[in-house]
Amino acid sequence: MRRILIGGAWPYANGSLHIGHVAGLLPGDVLARYHRAVGDEVYFVSGSDCHGTPVAIRAKQDGKTPREISDRYHKEFTKCFERLGFSYDLYTKTSSPEHIDFIQRFHAKLYESSYVYEKESPQAFCDHCNTFLADRFVTGICPTCGAPTRGDQCDACGTVLEPENLKDPICAVCGKPIQFRNSKHLYIAISKLEKELKELVDSHPDWRKNAISFTNRYISEGLRDRALTRDLEWGIPVPKEGYENKTIYIWAENVLGYLSASETAAKKAGLDYDALWNAKDKDTIHYYVHGKDNIPFHTIILPSLLLANGSGWRLPDRIISSEYLTLEGRKISTSRNYAIWIRDLLDRFDADSIRFYFLANGPEKRDADFSWNDYVNTHNSELVGAYGNFINRTLAFITKYYDGIVPTSGVTDHAVFQKIKELYPSVAHLIETGAFRDALHEIFDLVRTANKYFDTEQPWITRTSNPEKCCSTIHTCVQIIANLSNLLAPFLPFSSEKVRKWLGTDTAWTIQSVPAGYVLPKPEILFERIDKKVIAEETAHLAESHHQD
Repeated sequence: MRRILIGGAWPYANGSLHIGHVAGLLPGDVLARYHRAVGDEVYFVSGSDCHGTPVAIRAKQDGKTPREISDRYHKEFTKCFERLGFSYDLYTKTSSPEHIDFIQRFHAKLYESSYVYEKESPQAFCDHCNTFLADRFVTGICPTCGAPTRGDQCDACGTVLEPENLKDPICAVCGKPIQFRNSKHLYIAISKLEKELKELVDSHPDWRKNAISFTNRYISEGLRDRALTRDLEWGIPVPKEGYENKTIYIWAENVLGYLSASETAAKKAGLDYDALWNAKDKDTIHYYVHGKDNIPFHTIILPSLLLANGSGWRLPDRIISSEYLTLEGRKISTSRNYAIWIRDLLDRFDADSIRFYFLANGPEKRDADFSWNDYVNTHNSELVGAYGNFINRTLAFITKYYDGIVPTSGVTDHAVFQKIKELYPSVAHLIETGAFRDALHEIFDLVRTANKYFDTEQPWITRTSNPEKCCSTIHTCVQIIANLSNLLAPFLPFSSEKVRKWLGTDTAWTIQSVPAGYVLPKPEILFERIDKKVIAEETAHLAESHHQD
């Protein structure tokens, strides 16, 4: 048995979830469900990122307190993840007492290290919003290439920036010019950890290519020290004398949520938290699942905090970092309401259908585009026309001609069962190495093989011309269904659970079998076809929403 930590990125609790968020996070649930099926000890954790400038600004805009705003979106996130089938062992929030307690303990120890020092530095302040601003909420002109940029990094040329270096800096919220006020803060000397961080990335050639590339670029361009504290009211109080009016900078506490959440989960389950974070344990694997824009936080920031703390924490093992998702060929924009919100998508479409689309067509290793035409066609051809059709035609045949009783097999089709046998370790390897699209492709190869087998064997003819062969054909088809639903369970949990109940199979990651004589319940349609008129309706709705904004 292995100990598995799966950390899903923590979404900001300042606005609703959209398809871009979910496309990057779904692999985490596949990993969690798979590892539980093989018998591993799993900690699948995440939560809502409730502190910092984004939440404080949204609260001011809505006339609410930051806690009211973050709690509101935390509840919405929790419901969305539940409806999508995310099997978190703990989905919490950074404003929880458990997280705050852990962060203050961690930071108190961190401040004792030689990697933390005090420095007075200019901090961006907006008079109009009456608040200090996080770097990403300062916009201006890049001093290197002249392109419009945020205050933390230029998307055009990739230069890592400081807000005070921008030309014509303004507040990203109100658009007013900003000023800079000197303030004393605690800094972490990430620049002193270059050797350790370089060794980390070099020792993990199995990380996603974008994670390796981005991390090496940050290191080669020169690592910069980062402030650990901030002049903000909404956040976790700094556990240090003289810093009573400051809070811990959001980036220095949200990535530590993986530690605090897994500690809480371990306590509730009576499991060994120290073993989970043991850096030398060969039976432990830590996965971090997030989008491309979060790479430096998981390959530079988190390891730096763990190393500087000095408590022997385990560093990241596997980075599952997706690329970008666009919408109908354009960048998703929440400010312009050009997005598909997950809560709305779940109100109209099947959760497994949504999961399947983003796992089979999402931005796993390259940018991907969501279009309504592609979504509807994928659902109808793959889930309805291939997978659902094979299950329906088999079970309906048994109901009609065998009184709902699985027939006896006279002759075993060894080629089919050999393919099933080989599929389990193959799919397992692909899931563990983050190749979810390839895993689904291999499973659906079996779906296509199964439909071809049904057509070739022609049970509608052999039922009368060769009853024994017909029984063997249908018996074999039932075994295929049992194993398809098992292999697909990490990807399509809701429909897989339905099929398991129909066939009486279990959840172990091993070959499943349904005995002759098993009585099936009355079959149901697994997936309903989506009317193609939805394509025009949803495309028009998206355009209308964006236009109105």
